[in-house]
Amino acid sequence: MDFMTVLQVLDSTVRLATPLLLACLAGLFSERAGIFDIGLEGKMLIAAFFSAAVAYASGSVWLGLLAGIGSSMLLSGLHGLASITFRGNQLISGVAINFLAAGMTVLIAQDWFAEGGRTPSLIGAARFEPITLPLAESLRGVPLLGPVYAELISGHTILVYLAVFCVPATWWVLFRTRFGLRLRAVGENPAAVDTAGISVVGMRFAAVMICGVLCGIAGAYLATALQAGFVKDMTAGRGYIALAALIFAKWRPWYALWATLLFGLLQAVALRYQNIEVGGLIIPVQLMDALPYILTVIILAGFVGRAIPPRAGGQPYVKER
Repeated sequence: MDFMTVLQVLDSTVRLATPLLLACLAGLFSERAGIFDIGLEGKMLIAAFFSAAVAYASGSVWLGLLAGIGSSMLLSGLHGLASITFRGNQLISGVAINFLAAGMTVLIAQDWFAEGGRTPSLIGAARFEPITLPLAESLRGVPLLGPVYAELISGHTILVYLAVFCVPATWWVLFRTRFGLRLRAVGENPAAVDTAGISVVGMRFAAVMICGVLCGIAGAYLATALQAGFVKDMTAGRGYIALAALIFAKWRPWYALWATLLFGLLQAVALRYQNIEVGGLIIPVQLMDALPYILTVIILAGFVGRAIPPRAGGQPYVKER
């Protein structure tokens, strides 16, 4: 494997890890506030559909992005209503959102476009185009650093750079602001937060809404940047992989970056290298495609050390009278 091949694999890793990273950070905000959210998959899926549909209808990818974020926040509000206001089971609410999104997207897509549950292909201004960073072409000939800058760092869409920026932003919000301190406290000891005169319901709804925004961006990225339109079930389990990465990262933003890059690398390797021959034995393409999901099972089985979630996670808060 030569140097340029390594760069191409790493470039694919960054692209494939972007929706996982955004969804992982979305789950991080929600679960740090004590709200478990299995519905990441459904929110990404409905955001992917509405972003592609509106981008195609309007010809503007930015309107599509707003539509994706809005639809994801709508499902986040529904999850918050069920699990915070009515104190329902958070896991069941998340599963219901996934089923709702899976059925609703295909139904609306078929009624709207009549193309078998998918949207028409996006072209031109209806898609996010790669951005060439300054001096990328000029520095391409510089040994080692030039190709890294031109091939790996430059040439991504704006949502990729936004996702990377969200990592330090999330760390700063959670660990360096009063809002972050209160949000983390709500996930650990909501009664103490309530005693201090802070609204537990308000903080949890804020976290759920932030989760909706990030899931909306992740879904929009899938349909308008990584691919050129919406197809049925295009999230392909990414929401669940993001949850596994969140556990792997032990609910920490910087660890989430490396965890999602690991999953992205496995997906990139599976896409590039198929039917690999090892010691005279050909590894089938199906096994390569299953690598990210196998790692998910291994992580959830507890082979990453003890991961302790927020103590009040999954528990509805009942205000004492």
